Amino acid sequence: MTLKLAFLGLGVMGYPMAGHLANKTDALVTVYNRTPAKAASWQRQYNGQTARMPADAVAQADYVFICVGNDNDLEQILTGAEGVIQAVRPGTVIIDHTTVSADISRKMACLFKKRGVNFLDAPVSGGQSGAEKGALSVMIGGDQGAFDHVAPLIRQAYGKEVRRIGVSGTGQMAKMINQICIAGVVQGLAEAMAFGQKAGLDMEEVLSVISKGAAQSWQMENRAATMLQGKFDFGFALDWMIKDLGIALDEARRQGIDLPNTEIVQGYYRELSAQGHGRLDTSALIKRLR
Repeated sequence: MTLKLAFLGLGVMGYPMAGHLANKTDALVTVYNRTPAKAASWQRQYNGQTARMPADAVAQADYVFICVGNDNDLEQILTGAEGVIQAVRPGTVIIDHTTVSADISRKMACLFKKRGVNFLDAPVSGGQSGAEKGALSVMIGGDQGAFDHVAPLIRQAYGKEVRRIGVSGTGQMAKMINQICIAGVVQGLAEAMAFGQKAGLDMEEVLSVISKGAAQSWQMENRAATMLQGKFDFGFALDWMIKDLGIALDEARRQGIDLPNTEIVQGYYRELSAQGHGRLDTSALIKRLR
C-alpha cells in the first residue's frame, strides 16, 4: 500500500522539504499552502498533488508534516474550521517543523492525543540551504514510538541529523538553544569582520586562516564571504530570528534565567527591522557596524 503524506506550508523551508519527500520516497505527497499559486508551482515541479484546505490534505494521510510561521499560524492550520483536526484519522502522526513556543506544542500534543493522533514538535536547523540540500538537523519532542516510526522517513528525505530530545515541547526547547547559539556567533562574527575591515586587513586572507582554527563555525564558513560582499539575501530573514529569540526570551523569563547577550542581539535585529531590513538574512547584523 502506498504511504500517503500531507505537507502543509510551502515557505522557503517547507517547499524544498516537501519536494524531498516526493522525490526520495515512494509516498504520495499532498501539499497545502495558504497561497494556492505556491502549491500549484510545487505541483508542477514535483510529483504530487495539491489540496484546497488543510482538512482535505490530511483526510487520507498516514503522516502530516507542517512548516508554517508562528504559534497563531500553527493553531489555525490545526484547529481552524477547515483545519487538520476536522479530518485527521486516529493513528496518524503529525510532525510539526515550525519554530513555535513549547507551550503551543504541548497544548497541541495533548489535544490530538485525545483523538488518537500523535503530535511531534520537530523544529529544524540548517536554513534554506540545508532544506534545499536535504541536510537539516531535526530536534524532536514527543512519543518515542511515533518518533521511531517517522524518523527513518525524515532521514531518507531531508534529515542529516534526526534526534528525539524527550517529551512534547523538548524539540522546541532545543531549537531555542540553537537560536541562542546562532545569535551570539553571528554578532561575534559581525564585530570581528567590521574590526578587521576598519583596521585595513585583507579579510579574505584573515578568514582563510582563522576558519581552520578554533574560531571556525558554520556561520563563518557559509556567511563570512557574503557579509564581506554586502549580500544578505540567503534565506532565513532576521524578522524570523526576532520571533525565535522572543520565544527563547519568554521561556527564559518563565524559568528565571538571564540571557543578556540574546536580549542585546535581539535588540540589534529590531533596529535593523525598523530600518526596513527585516527581510534580509541574519548575517545583516554587520550593517549596524559599518
